[in-house]
Amino acid sequence: MASRVDVRRAADRGISRTDWLQSRHSFSFADYYDPANTHHGLLLVNNDDIVAPGAGFGTHPHRDMEIVTWVLSGRLAHEDSMGNSGVIYPGLAQRMSAGTGVQHSEMNGSGTEPVHFVQMWVLPDTAGVTPGYQQQEIELGAALSPIASGALDAAVALHNRNATLYGARLQPSDSVTLPEARYVHLFVARGTVTLEGSGPLADGDAARLTDSAGQRVTADTEAEILVWEMNAGLGGA
Repeated sequence: MASRVDVRRAADRGISRTDWLQSRHSFSFADYYDPANTHHGLLLVNNDDIVAPGAGFGTHPHRDMEIVTWVLSGRLAHEDSMGNSGVIYPGLAQRMSAGTGVQHSEMNGSGTEPVHFVQMWVLPDTAGVTPGYQQQEIELGAALSPIASGALDAAVALHNRNATLYGARLQPSDSVTLPEARYVHLFVARGTVTLEGSGPLADGDAARLTDSAGQRVTADTEAEILVWEMNAGLGGA
């Protein structure tokens, strides 16, 4: 089948704003709802959040979701009902499996600097797994490195054998090849890149590929990208 690419610009995302939060939503989330924009493949949430110093998300529940958090700058303090607590920083992959149910909080770990992070949610293979938590440092470079996966050896594991999250930090003219997969989601966390056949993508832009043909991504500036490879969609489609 021919590869299809749907480019989504940063400015077209949904947005939630308060006095302490700016959250931009790639998919329907919270008060932003578009029935034509609920997911891509297995990816249901791709939120680009900036939280003010000393503020954050108080204790709240989740269930039956694999939640991956990737900090771009600053510090994010995590606590959960499983007894885990710590501070997530750039280069530290974090995964929380909500399973049968868990409560957690996410607060800015600094009283003086904002924290900027991307949070991504995918469904697990099986509902009702035992809740779990994992974090691990990973050094990104000019190749796609697996941050979270249910299929590959990655920094953190996922309860979904059809999903892998990769990351790369690119210098100008560096390039990587996207996975050939049923669904691929490319998110430009910062910088500017060019996607083969689709042109330039800047901070906050994304490309949703269906039946990816292994297109090249080339950095125009220093850039950081997050790439989901998904070999199934919701309901196994």
